[in-house]
Amino acid sequence: MAPRLPALLLVAAAMSRPAAPCPFQCYCFGSPRLLLRCAPGAELRQPPRDVPPDARNLTIVGANLTVLRAAAFAGGAADGDPEPAAPGVRLPLLTALRLTHNNIEVVEDGAFDGLPSLAALDLSHNPLRALGGGAFRGLPALHSLQLTHALARAGPALLAALDAALAPLHELRHLGLAENALGRLPPAALRPPRLEQLDARRNALAGLGPDELRALERHGGRPAPRLLLAGNPLRCDCAARPLLAWLRNATERVPDWQLLRCAAPRALLDRPLAQLDDARLSCGAQDADLAGPELEASYVFFGLVLALIGLIFLMVLYLNRRGIQRWMRNLREACRDQMEGYHYRYEQDADPRRAPAPAVPAGSRATSPGSGL
Repeated sequence: MAPRLPALLLVAAAMSRPAAPCPFQCYCFGSPRLLLRCAPGAELRQPPRDVPPDARNLTIVGANLTVLRAAAFAGGAADGDPEPAAPGVRLPLLTALRLTHNNIEVVEDGAFDGLPSLAALDLSHNPLRALGGGAFRGLPALHSLQLTHALARAGPALLAALDAALAPLHELRHLGLAENALGRLPPAALRPPRLEQLDARRNALAGLGPDELRALERHGGRPAPRLLLAGNPLRCDCAARPLLAWLRNATERVPDWQLLRCAAPRALLDRPLAQLDDARLSCGAQDADLAGPELEASYVFFGLVLALIGLIFLMVLYLNRRGIQRWMRNLREACRDQMEGYHYRYEQDADPRRAPAPAVPAGSRATSPGSGL
């Protein structure tokens, strides 16, 4: 029993040690090591420095962080510091970090360095416009990353940075990319070997190509991830045939497959994708759908040309109105003279006194009125 006494004393000392006080501008629930919630509004412009080192869950909501600099949670430089402090491991036990609705626009490389135990990170509902390619490099144990409604202005540069930032997350299990403006999925979002669910609902995806569908397949006995796609403007043409064939063999991997509907062409608008067959997914429908706006534009152009020709014709008539009036008078006088000639000839032909004498037939003998013959 004697050798166990020092160990028991150390455990008792650790349990009797007073908990660290709750940081200023934050709320602690249960104890500081269970849950901290910091929601001071616009007053908090950087992560709090006095978070207890044994904290497990940290939530910062409604602040104005704007920029997450390198090692922001591990002793990095604060705004206005002349020299950055050397990053360290200040929160070794932190497993969940929620940073929603904080007006975060920029996440620099290494912003989460020094958080070796972090398993869940939520950056949803922030207007991200710049993301460092090494933003998540210090999170080897990250299992869940939520970026819902955080990439609404996702241009090519931000998509490339997101692809680079997701590449080192080999332990990622859940990835949330819903409610963004993604026209395509970053390749690195499909490659984590342990990925279990990818939420890509309500984006701008017109479909998934064969390469993306092959990336979702798993080898070596690992289960394939679930994919959520509802709310995307899917284009139901010949390019959607690989996706439809994949859905028929993997409906259990797409829990919302019954909610997938066509946004184009117009002939298939709002039709369920799962109810279509390959014959309906033709590129002829795509050509017809594309020809519709072109025909409408051509009709509008043709109408404008006709209107311009009519306007020019009216201007010519207006500028030559005197010549046209003179021509009309001459034409009217010529018609009157012609009609008077017809009228005079009609009167001459109608007078019997002016009728010509009938011709006498040859061989006939003229007789006097008094002859008896």
